[in-house]
Amino acid sequence: MQSTYFDIYREWQTAPEEFWRRQAETLHWFKPIEKVFDKDQGVYGRWFVGGETNTCYNCIDRHVSKGRGDQTALIYDSAMNGDKRKYSFDEMLVEVQAIAAVLRNHGVGKGDRVVIYMPMVPEAVFSMLACARLGAVHSVVFGGFAAHELAARIDDCGAKVVISASCGLEPGRVVAYKPLLDHALGIAKVKPDFCLVLQRDELHAALRYEHGDVDFRQAVEIEKVNGTVVDCEPVTATDPLYVLYTSGTTGQPKGVIRDNGGHMVALNWTMKNLYGVEAGEVFWAASDIGWVVGHSYIVYGPLLAGNTTVLFEGKPVGTPDAGTYWRIVSEYDVKVLFTAPTAFRAIRRDDPEGKLVETYDLSGLRALFLAGERADPETLKWAEQVLQVPVIDHWWQTETGWPMVGNPVGLGLLPFKPGSPTHPMPGYLIEVLDDAGHPVPTNTLGNIVVKLPLPPGCLVSFWNADERFRQGCLEEFPGYYKTADAGMLDDDGYLFVMARTDDIINCAGHRLSTGAMEEVCAMHPDVAECAVVGVADSLKGQIPCGFLVLKNNVTRDEKLIEKEVVDLVRNEIGPVAAFRTVMVVKRLPKTRSGKILRGTMQKIADGMPWKMPATIDDPVILDEIIEILKSKGYAKGAADTAA
Repeated sequence: MQSTYFDIYREWQTAPEEFWRRQAETLHWFKPIEKVFDKDQGVYGRWFVGGETNTCYNCIDRHVSKGRGDQTALIYDSAMNGDKRKYSFDEMLVEVQAIAAVLRNHGVGKGDRVVIYMPMVPEAVFSMLACARLGAVHSVVFGGFAAHELAARIDDCGAKVVISASCGLEPGRVVAYKPLLDHALGIAKVKPDFCLVLQRDELHAALRYEHGDVDFRQAVEIEKVNGTVVDCEPVTATDPLYVLYTSGTTGQPKGVIRDNGGHMVALNWTMKNLYGVEAGEVFWAASDIGWVVGHSYIVYGPLLAGNTTVLFEGKPVGTPDAGTYWRIVSEYDVKVLFTAPTAFRAIRRDDPEGKLVETYDLSGLRALFLAGERADPETLKWAEQVLQVPVIDHWWQTETGWPMVGNPVGLGLLPFKPGSPTHPMPGYLIEVLDDAGHPVPTNTLGNIVVKLPLPPGCLVSFWNADERFRQGCLEEFPGYYKTADAGMLDDDGYLFVMARTDDIINCAGHRLSTGAMEEVCAMHPDVAECAVVGVADSLKGQIPCGFLVLKNNVTRDEKLIEKEVVDLVRNEIGPVAAFRTVMVVKRLPKTRSGKILRGTMQKIADGMPWKMPATIDDPVILDEIIEILKSKGYAKGAADTAA
């Protein structure tokens, strides 16, 4: 198939408003759009002004009204307890209306904020859609988040209600949510009116009815038995759908606001054009709600486009082994899989030869998409080799809500370049500037920016913090959105995203990309994954420090491997990299969404004050990192400021 990408991109560039108007017409509107883009509204302009719609209607009711209610909409598979369930659009409608009825009975209406603090269970997805149905604004917080972080989010959004569960399931342990929630409510300044609590079989929580606790399942069952009907509340396209707090925030939470109209239009476009899936086909984003990929591509994107979406409770390894992803793909005939590169690094570490792939029928899988963490070429090559399908890196952020740069399966794949997510999607004009705001030559490292206005689906601001949004994202490069990523464009217009701008290190006056060094480290046959951070050096300002995780079957001497990796970097990048410090670690500290906590590691190494990230997957890993750094002469005096 010859790609039509360049034709479509030119079509957008030539008439951007007409392009987005046509996309909007594929969805349902209670009231027509008056103005496709109004530059005088909001911080940088607003999309689809005057139009009225409802996201839940477009995700569920629209498909039911078109006679597709019996199609499977959601597949739930828990590798933690063996629970498996399927819901058609008809069945989802019943579940969502019942939850919406419970919320409405307790006074929740248009504009009210609802915090959802739940594990990966269908009731979490239904609760998100129930909020959208009422015009309420949801804010999903990872289940198991620390109490003070949960309290900060409850306060920042002014939550009227919290929907939670008794527990979450992690490999080898049950995480009690209710004590964390009770603690959060005790220290929060904002006191929600009530809490809906889903009781799970693995652990029942003690409900405090005098404090407004409501048994989720009991309340919902009453509405289902009664057959309660809750119509969708028309909202304007510019009304908020959700607030999502970005990972790694410190101090005041940073809540990204997503609107209803632009969000629907952008996500609906991506499912067919970028990911190449048709209505009725199974799409699986192996992610988590509470992270933007979960919002966009477990819940809203697939359901808007009429796909079947997979909700998975488990891990890429250890539940029970590194073949669990292949079981899901085979069992449910997944056509497109989307996950983080870190998941594939973990799978590769446990099953270096990809032997477990051979035990499953993956003939239906057409493509693998990776995002969330830089996809190093070695991981891409390994995935292509074992899966025998296109492996597509694409790049975006919590703030954008959908991919800025990718290789569009639905428009016909463009030639691949290892290390590049390929070309910008319609709506995004990407440039690379120096620190003074001037364009840099091709193949030159600089600041990646997006020319304003941002397209539909991107954040409109931060919750109650327009000025903070302007200062943090729009002021440094006037007329552009600052991505805070560093990279370069090549002569063919391919973008290479090398690192966060704070991961660019200045070594004796040379600007060096930690991402480029990580690429080289990953080339070593014994290395499963790695991270490189810049640490303070009295002579050179900063020098790179490498952390290596080895594959499970490696028995060679670690010191020898460390030396070989140092030599590899010096040979590939040159002595200018000053790459001499490298250490083998058991694991890398990551957020639950898979991002390596490089900034935290750097602060610890430099002996600076640091704070345990709210999004960290396993805090114990940092203790191990600290001990190893101390053995190398680093981490002198570093202390967790929140400890």
